[in-house]
Amino acid sequence: MTTPVMQDPGSIYDFVVKDDKGNDVSLNNYKGKVLLIMNVASKCGLTNSNYTELNQLYEKYREQGLEILAFPCNQFAAQEPGTRDEIKEFVCTRFKSEFPIFDKIEVNGENTAPLFKFLKSGKWGIFKDEIQWNFSKFLVDKHGVIAQRYYPTTAPLTLEGEIEKLLGVS
Repeated sequence: MTTPVMQDPGSIYDFVVKDDKGNDVSLNNYKGKVLLIMNVASKCGLTNSNYTELNQLYEKYREQGLEILAFPCNQFAAQEPGTRDEIKEFVCTRFKSEFPIFDKIEVNGENTAPLFKFLKSGKWGIFKDEIQWNFSKFLVDKHGVIAQRYYPTTAPLTLEGEIEKLLGVS
């Protein structure tokens, strides 16, 4: 579960989330970075391609300031049933992912994590503010402003041009 630091958050940096061990992490730690934030699942048809491409993006742009923040979510066909440890083990062993995997959250409904309420309020898809499926993606610029929202079926590598633009890389 994520919790905002203040009542009316003004930016992404006003949130504190739980890491994969249950510790608080301030998103203020990512100030000045381009963020790709998404809800993830281990047993989804989109899992292999997304994790593979996310790893490629992270390896290529991490040093230039890209951070990928993955939030496991079990709200879509129970495709993320594991515990924190099981999820981390799966992602790190199978995909060798080095980007942060946070605590499991909810992205829709009454128990929506405050971070995702904030993200959804910035860029609406055709289903208004609801997250449609696993691997919905939010791209956030270096100033904490939501630059774009992408559907689950959007391949991470197709975001490369936008990421480069936000990073100031050519």
